[in-house]
Amino acid sequence: MLTELEQLPPGLLERRAEELHDLLGGPTLIHLPGRRQGPLFVSVLMHGNEDVGWEAVRRLLRRYQPGGGTQPLPRAFSLFIGNTEAAKMKLRRLPGQPDYNRVWPGSELEPRTAEHAMMEQVVETMARRGVFASVDLHNNTGLNPHYACVNAIRNESLHLAVLFSRIVVYFVRPKGVQSMAMTELCPAVTLECGKVGQLHGVEHAAEFLDACLHLAQHPTHPVPPHDIDLFHTVAVVKIPPEISFGFGCRNRDLCLPGDLERLNFRELPAGTFFGSVKPGIQHPLDVRNELDHDVADRYFEVVNGDLRTRTPVMPSMLTQDEMVIRQDCLCYLMERYDRHLQDDRREPE
Repeated sequence: MLTELEQLPPGLLERRAEELHDLLGGPTLIHLPGRRQGPLFVSVLMHGNEDVGWEAVRRLLRRYQPGGGTQPLPRAFSLFIGNTEAAKMKLRRLPGQPDYNRVWPGSELEPRTAEHAMMEQVVETMARRGVFASVDLHNNTGLNPHYACVNAIRNESLHLAVLFSRIVVYFVRPKGVQSMAMTELCPAVTLECGKVGQLHGVEHAAEFLDACLHLAQHPTHPVPPHDIDLFHTVAVVKIPPEISFGFGCRNRDLCLPGDLERLNFRELPAGTFFGSVKPGIQHPLDVRNELDHDVADRYFEVVNGDLRTRTPVMPSMLTQDEMVIRQDCLCYLMERYDRHLQDDRREPE
């Protein structure tokens, strides 16, 4: 399934995300030389409807010789273009496809697919090439600030993250994501760059990638606490398939507020209204912690037909895109993690 190239195909940078499949035919890994060895690895279009990564790469490469510029790349650059087939339809993934950002090594997704084997091949290739750093670029579907995610509390990865944003989220679930696989080889981050179509997200991502290309090495000293707001994802919130839902409605099992996205990255007190629940439904949400345990009753309760938070929480990635909610989740719940910013940065148990 994977095509591997040593140069950009003619006309590639003139193509929008939805036009890539007709040129490439599927997932493609492209290696470009640079002044420094040890490539920067960048993955785009893990989700076909999130084009910020591809747009940022187009903008970046045009500055350098591979894209028609005058200067060589400061560092070798390896680009993985993922789900071109879904991008052609402007969808996160097509029916019957796995989520491309859930099938990397360490995935818990069953059954095993050809995409699992492809991601293993990509990781093995980058390991052989001595990868310097890894960046996975995404859009949000809801209203969120730009932020970076890491999967290990290590100084090198945290420095890479704050190069993009002082807001950093540490998570260990879901498994099978690109950054979690690559963090075994090098500092690795996932970047959340705002909604699709926002030019600022493209510009921000392109400038970050350019800064990464110019790094000679990764800092190893701790990130000063005043330079970072570190959060920890403690649970994922899903709506079970049998629960009907909508926004601003009255006739569904779960009716969510039309402005629910405004709660993203806000520290909410216990008792915050999350929606209305049809009589007879005991709990409309599936909430799982890092150990995949059911913790719905810890975070939410239904009181007189109202779904309310039971404890202080901070949600992220709340979205009103019903297809994304069904394919992925309603949101994640976070807690502040600043107490782990110590000189002795051992990974949490």
